[in-house]
Amino acid sequence: MKLNVFQTEEEVLNSLAAYYVFVANRAIEKNNRFSVALSGGSSPRKLYELLSSATFKHQTDWSKASFFFGDERRVPHTSADSNYLMAKKALLDPLQIDVRQHYPVDTSLPPQEAASHYERDIADYFQGGFWKFDLVLLGLGDDAHTASLFPGSSILQDTVPAVRENYLSDKQVYRITLNAPLINNAWNVAFLVYGESKATALHQVIEGERNINQFPAQLIQPHEAEVQWFIDQKATAKLINRTQFVY
Repeated sequence: MKLNVFQTEEEVLNSLAAYYVFVANRAIEKNNRFSVALSGGSSPRKLYELLSSATFKHQTDWSKASFFFGDERRVPHTSADSNYLMAKKALLDPLQIDVRQHYPVDTSLPPQEAASHYERDIADYFQGGFWKFDLVLLGLGDDAHTASLFPGSSILQDTVPAVRENYLSDKQVYRITLNAPLINNAWNVAFLVYGESKATALHQVIEGERNINQFPAQLIQPHEAEVQWFIDQKATAKLINRTQFVY
């Protein structure tokens, strides 16, 4: 685990954008393609807008990238709650990414079918090989969830890489999500976390007693590399061990 800590939100976003470009270029140089599983939410939107800005849009070959999603709400792609729509507006459309490089979840299907269909998309992309994304981008909820791995979910016990449907009874909605074993297969995993509202969850995940049912983000421990956390000073307010910070 590596904690990359910055003073401001802007510095966090710029550092993660630079990391994204580095990982993408390394994958393209090695395999002539780059696969990423995008995160949803308001924080990643700012990252995507930065990546599609004049500062970063010429720093990698976007035609070699394939865009998957770490999780998705079961809503139409035209819904304001759609992670795909957010990424499309903030990143894919501004960069004029070919639709053949988009891999959205088919939310028109029943939840279990949507998950199975997405597994087939992933399997087809990796052509029978291991399902290993070059990069998985993640956020952290105030309740210590990540992707759609929520506290108390049965899928937290999964041991085999898969795409799963997850019913959130408190919200009475379904989510489709990569499970932790699939995320942990990735070559690189990066969390984007900033703001005072994340301080408690960050402390629980990093320094709290291991309790994956209560703090699901503790499950994220990739096999091939250490987790990269991109965080601001406000989010670290409740962390005790500051010797692990990288400035």
